Amino acid sequence: MKLKLHEQLKILRLEKSLSIEDLSKKTQVGIEKLTAYEKGDQIPSTQTILLLSTILEVPVSNLMDGLNIKASGLS
Repeated sequence: MKLKLHEQLKILRLEKSLSIEDLSKKTQVGIEKLTAYEKGDQIPSTQTILLLSTILEVPVSNLMDGLNIKASGLS
Protein backbone atom coordinates (compact mmCIF):
# COMPACT_ATOMS: atom_id res chain seq x y z
CA MET A 1 0.00 0.00 0.00
CA LYS A 2 1.39 3.37 -1.02
CA LEU A 3 1.57 6.10 1.55
CA LYS A 4 -0.18 9.37 0.90
CA LEU A 5 1.96 12.44 0.35
CA HIS A 6 1.35 13.89 3.80
CA GLU A 7 2.29 10.59 5.46
CA GLN A 8 5.45 10.32 3.37
CA LEU A 9 6.55 13.86 4.18
CA LYS A 10 6.39 13.33 7.92
CA ILE A 11 8.08 9.92 7.79
CA LEU A 12 10.88 11.19 5.53
CA ARG A 13 11.44 14.27 7.69
CA LEU A 14 11.69 12.13 10.83
CA GLU A 15 14.00 9.63 9.09
CA LYS A 16 16.34 12.55 8.33
CA SER A 17 16.11 13.63 11.99
CA LEU A 18 14.77 17.02 10.95
CA SER A 19 12.41 19.05 13.07
CA ILE A 20 9.67 20.95 11.30
CA GLU A 21 11.70 24.09 12.07
CA ASP A 22 14.82 22.60 10.44
CA LEU A 23 12.88 21.67 7.31
CA SER A 24 11.37 25.15 7.21
CA LYS A 25 14.82 26.73 7.29
CA LYS A 26 16.16 24.42 4.58
CA THR A 27 13.17 24.87 2.25
CA GLN A 28 12.24 28.48 3.05
CA VAL A 29 8.66 27.23 3.47
CA GLY A 30 6.81 28.42 6.56
CA ILE A 31 6.30 26.10 9.51
CA GLU A 32 2.53 26.53 9.25
CA LYS A 33 2.56 25.47 5.58
CA LEU A 34 4.76 22.44 6.26
CA THR A 35 2.53 21.42 9.14
CA ALA A 36 -0.53 21.71 6.88
CA TYR A 37 1.23 19.56 4.25
CA GLU A 38 2.06 16.89 6.84
CA LYS A 39 -1.52 16.86 8.16
CA GLY A 40 -2.92 16.59 4.64
CA ASP A 41 -4.78 19.89 5.01
CA GLN A 42 -2.97 21.42 2.02
CA ILE A 43 -1.16 20.08 -1.03
CA PRO A 44 2.21 21.60 -1.91
CA SER A 45 2.77 23.10 -5.33
CA THR A 46 4.81 21.16 -7.85
CA GLN A 47 7.74 23.51 -7.22
CA THR A 48 7.53 22.84 -3.47
CA ILE A 49 7.34 19.08 -4.06
CA LEU A 50 10.52 19.34 -6.16
CA LEU A 51 12.23 21.27 -3.37
CA LEU A 52 11.09 18.82 -0.69
CA SER A 53 12.29 15.86 -2.75
CA THR A 54 15.72 17.46 -3.03
CA ILE A 55 15.99 18.29 0.67
CA LEU A 56 14.61 14.91 1.76
CA GLU A 57 16.80 13.11 -0.82
CA VAL A 58 14.04 11.10 -2.49
CA PRO A 59 12.99 10.95 -6.13
CA VAL A 60 10.19 13.39 -6.88
CA SER A 61 8.20 10.49 -8.31
CA ASN A 62 8.05 8.96 -4.81
CA LEU A 63 6.24 12.03 -3.52
CA MET A 64 4.09 12.49 -6.62
CA ASP A 65 2.91 8.87 -6.38
CA GLY A 66 1.47 9.75 -2.97
CA LEU A 67 -0.84 12.37 -4.44
CA ASN A 68 -4.36 11.27 -5.04
CA ILE A 69 -5.55 14.02 -7.35
CA LYS A 70 -9.20 12.92 -7.46
CA ALA A 71 -9.45 12.60 -3.69
CA SER A 72 -7.87 16.01 -3.17
CA GLY A 73 -10.41 17.77 -5.34
CA LEU A 74 -7.88 18.91 -7.92
CA SER A 75 -9.26 16.83 -10.80
